[in-house]
Order: sequence, then structure tokens, then C-alpha cells
Amino acid sequence: MAEEKKEEFKVSGQDVVEKVKSLIHEGSVRKIIIKQDGKVVIEIPMTLAAIGTVLAPVLAAVGAFAALATNCSIEVERKE
Repeated sequence: MAEEKKEEFKVSGQDVVEKVKSLIHEGSVRKIIIKQDGKVVIEIPMTLAAIGTVLAPVLAAVGAFAALATNCSIEVERKE
């Protein structure tokens, strides 16, 4: 069974969408979790993001959050 590795990135609100897009295009990401002040704001399983029609609304939601956020963290679960 594949192990999971977790990483966390600190980003400013304006960089959230670009970072999420970049992570989605990597093949090894299983889940992206966006947190602000330690609380989960958005959780994106990559099985959903793999379906193209679901990706646009997810990125729109991330963009709406990013417009209001100052600093947040992005936690990434990867397949190994």
C-alpha cells in the first residue's frame, strides 16, 4: 500500500489560486487542504479535481476565499 507524505506551504492570499493550480498539475497530489488560522477552509480531494467540470468551480471557490484571506497555509497529501 502506498504511503502518504504531507507538506505544508505558507502563502499570501493573492498566491493561493496559482499555488493550487500548480499542485493540481503535479501527478502525485492526493488532497489539498487550505487552512486559515489553523482551521480548514477548503478541502479538495484530487479525485474531484481530476474531473474537469468540477475543477472550475473549485478554483472559483479558492479564488473567492483568496480575495478575503491575507495569509493561509496549504497542506498537501502526496502519494509516495
